[in-house]
Amino acid sequence: MKMQSLAKELSSTTYPGRGIVIGKTPDGKHAAIAYFIMGRSENSRNRVFVEEGEGIRTEAFDPSKLEDPSLIIYAPVRVLGNKTIVTNGDQTDTIYELMNKQFTFEQALRTREFEPDAPNYTPRISGILHIENGSYNYAMSILKSNNGNPDACNRYTFAYENPVAGEGHFIHTYMGDGNPLPSFEGEPTLVDIPDSMDEFAELVWNNLNEDNKVSLFIRYINLETGKYETKIINKNN
Repeated sequence: MKMQSLAKELSSTTYPGRGIVIGKTPDGKHAAIAYFIMGRSENSRNRVFVEEGEGIRTEAFDPSKLEDPSLIIYAPVRVLGNKTIVTNGDQTDTIYELMNKQFTFEQALRTREFEPDAPNYTPRISGILHIENGSYNYAMSILKSNNGNPDACNRYTFAYENPVAGEGHFIHTYMGDGNPLPSFEGEPTLVDIPDSMDEFAELVWNNLNEDNKVSLFIRYINLETGKYETKIINKNN
């Protein structure tokens, strides 16, 4: 697979939806994560990321304008021991709770499917990073309707062992804007990862559509120590 420019991938569409990037920095010292949310409706745009424990959650920027919280208020990031979970919905909790009972990432997601938001049937995208004694691997998953048919759920898991320095993978909910919104297709895209967390944050944030971007989470995890640094950018602040 040919590496693509993450900046180009992000700026090539006005509405990739929600997206996850996971990879390794060029110096090989850090795992890198980005998670962003976008919105077209007032309800979707009325959100911010806030830190909660070792993870984050979404909350309403203006609680008086919150309409339906069911698909927009959730914990996108949680940490379970040496595993970091990042998803675009409340399946974060499903993965956390079932993996804590010795289920695998894939088994946990077998209990879930795409979101019930007809006619879009937004895919559930999920990622998990496992870091132990300097070794590192990650996996990504997408659960989506069968080309817009909600009677069937298509499940895909992509696992990456010993990731290569400077490389990452990008998965997002939609191929672009539309009505209904077209679900992501194919493998996660191979993209470049910068050394600097601030550079990564700027790269992602500055290439997302200005009208539709809402919030961004970035985390760099030291592969030797497991210590991490986090950066959050909210359009509403």
